[in-house]
Amino acid sequence: MDSNAFSANNSTSHTNVLDTLNEVLKQRRHAAAEESYVASLHHKGLNKILEKVGEEATETVLAAKDAEHGSETERQALISETADLWFHSLVMLSHLGMDHQAVLDELARRFGISGHEEKAARQP
Repeated sequence: MDSNAFSANNSTSHTNVLDTLNEVLKQRRHAAAEESYVASLHHKGLNKILEKVGEEATETVLAAKDAEHGSETERQALISETADLWFHSLVMLSHLGMDHQAVLDELARRFGISGHEEKAARQP
């Protein structure tokens, strides 16, 4: 699967984006570092990936602050930063041998449960 496995003009539906991206991430996990950005992150190790997740989380928070009363451009910047955060989070999961399905399963498990109840159940 090449880097153009999914594009806005592709027949892959948005519901399949995560599955398609997961396949690309799995393929690039063991590729040579010079072959792709994802492969280079994997070769640099978990700490570098976590650094990127933290960086993207900060950029997402800042973009959200700007978007609250901002223009359409600022609101689009929030979408872009959120996509970066999700992407790097998926790289992190891939590096740890996990994927998006576990996260989706956890969200499904929580669906219909009060947020207060769910949080209380997690506390020791």
